[in-house]
Amino acid sequence: MLNRTLTRRMLGAVSLGALALAAAPVQAQNCTITIGIIISQTGAMASIGQQMAKSGLFAVKQINDAGGVNGCTLKGDLRDDQTQASVAVDQAKQLVDISRVPVLVGSITSAASLAMLTSVTVPSKIVQITPASSSPTFTQLAKEGKTEGRFFRTFTSDALGAVAAAKVAYDHVFKRPVIVYINNDYGVNLAKEFQSVFAKLGGKPTQAIAFNPGQASYAPEVAKALQGDPEGLYMIGTPGDGTTFVRTWISQGGKQKFLFSDGMLSDKFFGDIGVKFLGDAWGTRNSGLKSDTREIWAKEFDAANGPGSSTALATDRVYDAVVIAALAIQIAGNTKPDDIRDSVRKVQDEKGEVVGAGLEGLKKALALAKAKKPLRYAGALGPIQFDQWGDITGPFLVMKVNAEAKIAPTGTVLTKDEIEKLMK
Repeated sequence: MLNRTLTRRMLGAVSLGALALAAAPVQAQNCTITIGIIISQTGAMASIGQQMAKSGLFAVKQINDAGGVNGCTLKGDLRDDQTQASVAVDQAKQLVDISRVPVLVGSITSAASLAMLTSVTVPSKIVQITPASSSPTFTQLAKEGKTEGRFFRTFTSDALGAVAAAKVAYDHVFKRPVIVYINNDYGVNLAKEFQSVFAKLGGKPTQAIAFNPGQASYAPEVAKALQGDPEGLYMIGTPGDGTTFVRTWISQGGKQKFLFSDGMLSDKFFGDIGVKFLGDAWGTRNSGLKSDTREIWAKEFDAANGPGSSTALATDRVYDAVVIAALAIQIAGNTKPDDIRDSVRKVQDEKGEVVGAGLEGLKKALALAKAKKPLRYAGALGPIQFDQWGDITGPFLVMKVNAEAKIAPTGTVLTKDEIEKLMK
C-alpha cells in the first residue's frame, strides 16, 4: 500500500511538473531557473487550488513572455500537496533536494505551509512565499526569529481577517450565531480571534464547536450546533468538509443565515450546496481594490483561462507571489537564497518607479530590475507592502452570495484604518 501511495505521488508530481514546463514558451535562452509551486490540486482545497495553480503558471508564462529572469527561462515546477501537510513536506523536499529550487511558493492551508516552513524552507535556508495561509502562528514565529526572515505571504493574517468577519457578522448577518471551526491551527486561531472582536461589538455566540476534517458524517456536530437555537452558522473550514456539514445543517432545520470563512468562498462550493438552500450567505475577502493594474491583470487572465476566472479566491495572490519571487531573483542577480531573501522587499521599494501587473507591466519591472533601478511593484493586489514579519495589511471587501450562487462584492469596503481601530 505504501509503495502504491508513493507511486501515485510521484506520478502526480511528474504530470504536474510537465504541465508547468509546458506553460513556459520556447525561448532563445539556454538556461532555466526553477521555482517550486506547491498548491492543492486534490483534497479538501481542490476547488480553490485548481484555479490558483492556473494563476501561478500564468504568472510564469507572463514572466517568460516579458523576457525571462536573469537571461534565463523561468520554470514553475507545480506540485500537488493533496491538502495534506505530510505530502506538502514530501513535495517541498523533492523540489529543494533534487531540483535545487531557491524559492517555494505555497501552500494554501496554514498546516501545509507551516510544515513546509519548519521542516524544509528554514532548515534549507530558502525563501517561502505563501499566497493563502493566514494563521497568526507565522507572525509569532517571525517575531521569535524562527523564520529567519525567509517567510512572506500575500494573504493577511487571521488576526486581521477575524476582525473583518466579526464586523460583517454583527452589522449584516447575526448577533447570536453558532461558531463551527475546523480543528487545526487555522480554525482554532480564527475562531478565537473572531470571538474576541465579536464580543467587543456586542455579539454573543451560542457556542463554538470544533470538528475534525475528513469525516463521512457531521450529524452529531450539527445536532450539537443547533442547541441554543442560534440565529445562523459561522463556519470556518474548507469547501470539502463544508459541503457535507452545511447540507446536514440545512436538512436538520438549521437557519439559512451563513457567514463563511475566506477559505470557503468558492463558487463551486456554493453551487454544490444550491443557492435556494443558502438563504442569506456572506463572507469577507482581503483583496486589491479596483485599479488600472488589477483590471489589466484580470483582462489578460480571463482571456487565457475563461471569463470570470480572475474572481476566483486567491488567484490574484498566487500571481503576485510568483511575480514577486521572479523579480526578487532578477534584483538579486543570482539564485543564492540569502540574496533573494534580501531582495524580496526591494520589489516593493517605496522610492521606486511604480510598475503594474500584466505583460507590459512585467516587461517594465524586469527592465528596471536588470538596470539596477528601484521599482515599486503594484500588482494584481495593488501596492501591498510586507512588514518586518513578512505580513501584509489592506482593506477587506464585504462579500455576499448572489442569485447565481456566486460570491460577489457588495460594494462595501472595510478600510485598513477601520480594521486597526477594532483591533485596539
